[in-house]
Amino acid sequence: QVQLVESGGGLVQPGGSLRLSCAASGRIFSIYTMGWYRQAPGKQRELVATITSGGRTNYADSVKGRFTIARDNAKNPVYLQMNSLKPEDTAVYYCNARSMANYDYWGQGTQVTVSS
Repeated sequence: QVQLVESGGGLVQPGGSLRLSCAASGRIFSIYTMGWYRQAPGKQRELVATITSGGRTNYADSVKGRFTIARDNAKNPVYLQMNSLKPEDTAVYYCNARSMANYDYWGQGTQVTVSS
């Protein structure tokens, strides 16, 4: 089992920045990819950004150039630096860890609200 704990959400004005953090514990040696997904009210959960154990990153087109995913060491913790935030970025953000067996673990989610 892998446990994920997110932090860093909150309320920010348009154009502002936030940094989300995700700490993993448990069988972290089994993790291949970590990332962030988000779900806005009435919408499906969508990928925001992922990073593999080898450091390869992937971003949704809507956040490219504004968000950066990074980590301190091989797998843990993982950060999402969000700049130039827009109202449409408002959502619950979930940390994800995918094992080498393709099993998904999820955090409890953290609310990000972009509003003036």
